[in-house]
Amino acid sequence: MPASATPDSAVPDPTTPSLRVAVLIPCLNEAASIATVVREFRALLPAARIFVYDNRSSDRTAAVAAEAGAIVRHEERRGKGHVVCRMFSEIEADVYLLVDGDGTYDAASAPMLIERLVAERLDMVCGARVEHGEEAYRRGHRFGNQVLTGLIAVLFGNRFRDMLTGYRVFTRRFVKSFPALSAGFEIETQLSVHALQMRLRVAEIETPYRARPADSPSKLRTVRDGLRILRTIGTLVKEERPLGFFSSLFALLASGSILLAVPIVIEFMQTGLVPRFPTAILATGMMLLGFLLLTSGLVLDSVARGRRELKRLHYLALPPLPSEQHHE
Repeated sequence: MPASATPDSAVPDPTTPSLRVAVLIPCLNEAASIATVVREFRALLPAARIFVYDNRSSDRTAAVAAEAGAIVRHEERRGKGHVVCRMFSEIEADVYLLVDGDGTYDAASAPMLIERLVAERLDMVCGARVEHGEEAYRRGHRFGNQVLTGLIAVLFGNRFRDMLTGYRVFTRRFVKSFPALSAGFEIETQLSVHALQMRLRVAEIETPYRARPADSPSKLRTVRDGLRILRTIGTLVKEERPLGFFSSLFALLASGSILLAVPIVIEFMQTGLVPRFPTAILATGMMLLGFLLLTSGLVLDSVARGRRELKRLHYLALPPLPSEQHHE
């Protein structure tokens, strides 16, 4: 290890001599596959440091990973988001490769992902999954991914066709400016939306996607995790696009108010009476609440813009890849 390296710092990779590469593998009960994953990435990226973060596994995941040559750490808070947050905060490197420990992702694609990141001076490169075999990608998960990816495309921009992939490569600039707040599998959604909102340079490369080992059941639950991701998207829309979010609520309330008020106004014009006084009060209250929400959206839109500018300034304050510096 070079004298300047710290225990949590990656060392330069021979394929990119000026770059320190770290492979980050969050794990929960992956004893059946983690040794193979570690060995495959070590063979393809021999100078990279491989970090396995065990998320309170009940099997021998941590011991098996250590025997395979990985640096093993432990995260007690359950949830992939918690693990990724800690990884991003602790590990120092120039290039970060994030991959699951279940053996479904193709290690042979790693050098290609890193090369694309460096050559095109990108911030993130995602491995878009191309399944090999019917069991690799269950229909429910595929359909849910398509729906959620389409929703993100409508709300934030059409840059990804596999928004939920767990195989990604990042620059240090991305990692250290990313506000990791998710707790579970919705972390992929937050990573994608962050890149879109910050207008970062991203790309996708098709990578093979295999079935999990027979003795390694998936921790994903299609309905539960899909609902959590939908909730995350709703929260991100409220936080990042508040004017659109509150304008939609305004339109809903205003429409309801008008529908309730029209018969009352017609009757008043015909008879001069307002016999349905409670309905009139309800219509008035709905319209007032709608305008209050619209005003809140206008104020919060300015706040969200200021937050995006601060995040962008923080991103720009971080140094680019060493290879970028040589070109500038």
